[in-house]
This record gives sequence, C-alpha cells and structure tokens, in this order.
Amino acid sequence: MPSKRILILGGTREARELANVWVEQGFDVTTSFAGVTDNPALPKGKIRQGGFGGVAGLSAYLTSGKFDHVVDATHPFAIQISAHAAQACVATGTPLLRMERPAWIAEQGDHWTGAKDFIDARDRLPNGAKVMLTLGRKEVSAFFARDDLGGVARMIEPPDGEVPSSFALILQRPPFSIEDEMTLMRDHGIQFLLCKNSGGPRAEKLDAARKLNVKVIMVQRPLKRAVSTVSNINEAVALLLGRARHTG
Repeated sequence: MPSKRILILGGTREARELANVWVEQGFDVTTSFAGVTDNPALPKGKIRQGGFGGVAGLSAYLTSGKFDHVVDATHPFAIQISAHAAQACVATGTPLLRMERPAWIAEQGDHWTGAKDFIDARDRLPNGAKVMLTLGRKEVSAFFARDDLGGVARMIEPPDGEVPSSFALILQRPPFSIEDEMTLMRDHGIQFLLCKNSGGPRAEKLDAARKLNVKVIMVQRPLKRAVSTVSNINEAVALLLGRARHTG
C-alpha cells in the first residue's frame, strides 16, 4: 500500500493520538496548529503552525502539498477553520473526515442550564454570582466586563486584557482530580460553573459540581457544516485505512 499524505487540523488530544497512530501505520502525516496555544503537545510526523489565509490559502496548500485526505480534528468550537476546511476540500476534491468527540449529556443529579453562546451564558448569571469560568483566553472578556461577577477564571493561556481583582486567574492544563476541583470550588465559594460543551470523557469539574450542588451553565456547540464524521479514534483509523486500501 503506497504512502498517503494526510493533513490533520489539530490542537486536540484526539488529533495528536490520530497522528501518532497514522505515522506508525506508514502514512505521511502533517499536523497543523492554528497557533492559538503556546507550546502545544506535539504529535509524531510533520508539524505546521499558523493560519492558512482563508479558504483560498488552504486550497492552495492542499493542492501544492498533494494531500490525499484532510482530517478536521479541531475543537468542537473551532467554527472558522472547520468551515474553511469544508469549503477548501470541496474546491480541491480532497476527501474530508471530521473527528468530533461526543458531547457531554447531563446525568442524574446534575443541575445544568444550556446557553446558545457566551453572551447568553453571561446573561444567565444572577447579579453578584460567584462563578468558575473554564473557557479560553478569548472567551472570558464578556464575563470580565460585568463588574458584579467574581470567582475563578481557569485557562491554559493568560487572557489578552486585564483580569478583574474579583477573579482569581489560574493557568493550568488538565487533567484535574474531582477532589482538587471540589476544593477549588469550595475555597472560592463557587455557585456556578460555566463551561462549553467540549465533550469527550466526562470532565471531573462536572462531577465536582454535582457533588457540591453547583449549578452548571453549559454553552452548547455551534452548528458546523455536515461532513463525514466519526466520534472516536478507532472509527477514524479504520475508515482511513479502508480508504487507503481502496485507492492504493
């Protein structure tokens, strides 16, 4: 079976694991990072960092690189790059596969409220609420703009703007234990956990919130263009291996 060139749009754990598996299978794999997070965990294979320059730029990159497949393994909230990938793959005739982890679903004992976007989520917080924000550095500004809110803002990279004195800024990467999450919520008197529905294995913060009766405001996933989609790594590996054998 001849080597196939795969472009993975990465930045997630799943993207890294997929790249590692496919490199071991003998594929020529390039993983692209948008550059949003400094010092990302790197997979095996080739690495590309930075934007493409829109649909036209990505289309040109696919053509010049002679890629056989594109795998969109970006975060479920990465709307723009997923839209550009769908359009560029249509324009260049490149097969596209999206790897999207299953969304979280509320379980018995959870106290969740859905929000359609970050502004809706912010507006659902009552005056003076103590909230634990587990968002990205570009998503917290709307909450910092409300001077009545306080609590904890946890993220991987520091936000661009100033952090209000009412918020404790915590820069950490997962994983976190349930015990540590509960201690954090207790120490800061957290009443609300605000997060986006990233999905995948259930996060410890959700179990901690349930145990402490902390209310959760869950930002729902944005809609993306319908493309061929798998929900786990085994499906993605099997599908691409099957395509490679069929076209090899």
